[in-house]
Amino acid sequence: MNELFKGLPWWVKWVAVPVIAIVVFGGLVVSVIGFLFGLLFKVLLFAALVGGLVFVVKKFTSSSRDSW
Repeated sequence: MNELFKGLPWWVKWVAVPVIAIVVFGGLVVSVIGFLFGLLFKVLLFAALVGGLVFVVKKFTSSSRDSW
């Protein structure tokens, strides 16, 4: 790989090649990050809904036992 870049100016190695890589693979990186954040959000939403359901069920079952 060093032989390929040996005769090229510094800006090709340090500017042009990374910019091309970001353009080519940027969409893939953004979609993977978006998927991970979406999955994390869904897991947290699921945990909050299950916790809320358990809280409501315990609240109503304990109050209904007291009224009997």
